Order: sequence, then C-alpha cells, then structure tokens
Amino acid sequence: MSKETIQRYFDAFNAGDTDTMLALVSDDVQHFVNQGEVRQGRAAFAEFCSHMGVSYREKLRDMVIFASEDGTRAAAEFVVHGEYLQTDPGLPEAHGQRYVLPAGSFFTLEAGRISRITTYYNLQDWIAQVSA
Repeated sequence: MSKETIQRYFDAFNAGDTDTMLALVSDDVQHFVNQGEVRQGRAAFAEFCSHMGVSYREKLRDMVIFASEDGTRAAAEFVVHGEYLQTDPGLPEAHGQRYVLPAGSFFTLEAGRISRITTYYNLQDWIAQVSA
C-alpha cells in the first residue's frame, strides 16, 4: 500500500494536482525541505505547494520507489527536470532557466496517509545550473 500511495503522490505532483497531494497527507504532516524550514500541518504544506507552482515548473522522471515491508516508511529517488519561473527570495534571479537535478524523498506513513516528507537535493548544483 505504501508504494502505491507514494506513486499516487508523485503522479499528482507531475500532473500539478495539489488537491490529490493534499488528500494523501495527514492533517499534521511534517514537511522537511532540503536546507529549509520544517513545515508543520496540511495548511503549511498547501502554502508551500502553491508557492512552488508559481516559482517552478517541474516534472519528476526516472522514479524508483522503495518501501518497508510493514508499509510505514518509503523512499523515492528521481531526477527533477525543471524551469525556474519566478525569483525565490534569497536565490538567484529567475528568467526561465532550465535545470536537471537528482533528488530523493523519504516518507513516513500512518493510517494510510503520508505523515512525513523529507526531500533532499544538491542546492549548490541547482544554484550553479540556474546561475550559468
């Protein structure tokens, strides 16, 4: 079940379907973003998704999903193919730069919902790509 939940989550991400993503997370989801602040709760996660949809256009490819036998933990490795649309505060100026970035996410699942998302990527690699 956990692999299917994570696949649905990433299918929704690639489709830009934030409503489905939000339906798959718990009310008190913890969202840890690489080198960023922890977001607590579905409302904070929704705000993050909204911001991302304005600043970036991304598709995740070459997805491999792993899951524990008991269904409480999962992980995914993928490659982000993106376009930087609107400048994010503290980051280089956006003007439609494209980037390709290996990344991974780790999940905790409780009662069929995602209760923790932790995402990692090489921020310095991304900065170098959008600054070139």
